[in-house]
Formats: sequence, structure tokens, C-alpha cells
Amino acid sequence: MATSRKLTPQQEKDLARLHAMRDKDIDFSDIPEVTDWSGFHRPEFYRPVKQPVTLRLDAGVLAWFKARASAEEGYQTAINRVLRDYVAEHGRSA
Repeated sequence: MATSRKLTPQQEKDLARLHAMRDKDIDFSDIPEVTDWSGFHRPEFYRPVKQPVTLRLDAGVLAWFKARASAEEGYQTAINRVLRDYVAEHGRSA
């Protein structure tokens, strides 16, 4: 569960104004679109918000990940990485 500070009334007003704008009315001239992400790397201390879930996996799949777990990457982290890579390859649309 992620926590953050409550938005101020002014921030709420600004967000509502931005939400009402059409994309074509936004001036992006001072922030050109990035199309080449090849040099990007995740910041060293970036930690995505994780949500605990109960997930039923085939016993063989779980055994495979557990057998390959290491001190650097546990089996749950490995499963998450594989799922994240799949989402990145197949798009984020639901």
C-alpha cells in the first residue's frame, strides 16, 4: 500500500484543469518527446511499490524458480522479474 501526502486545494484545482485539457492543446516545445531510451537505467535506489498477493502456481514452476534462487535474487524476485519483462514485451494495456 503506497502512502502519500494529501493534495492541497490548489493542487487539486491544477490537476482538474490539466485533466480537462486536450492533448493537442498542450505545448511540449520545451520538453521534446524521448524516443530513444537505450541509455536509460533505473535509479540505484528505485524501489517499486509492491503489493502482497496470494498466487497459486504449478508445483513444477515454483520448484524451478526456487532451485535457481540465489542470495542476490530470491525466487519471488525472479518470478516478478519474469512477469515484468513479459509485460514490457507485450505492452501494458489491460
